Amino acid sequence: MSIDYIGVGGPGQIGNLKKNPKVQGDKATESTTGDKVEFSSVLQDVNKAQATSGGSDAERTQRVAELKAQIKEGSYQPDLQKVSSSLLQFLVEGK
Repeated sequence: MSIDYIGVGGPGQIGNLKKNPKVQGDKATESTTGDKVEFSSVLQDVNKAQATSGGSDAERTQRVAELKAQIKEGSYQPDLQKVSSSLLQFLVEGK
């Protein structure tokens, strides 16, 4: 069988395609063996962190609201020692 493509330049002949017949195996082994999906450890750690942070979302929201109120009032006083140590750690370690 030949298919002519006028002006397209497609394949002239498509043929001799052989399909491998599916091997009929044991029905019991086919039903017990299935696809298995494994996620990386990083993704598993992220899922664990999200599961444990569910209760702390309300606490975090409350803390953010308190800090916003302090900033708005002008009474926010950050701990300069913590800020400077975090900044140095970030600059030195890249974290």
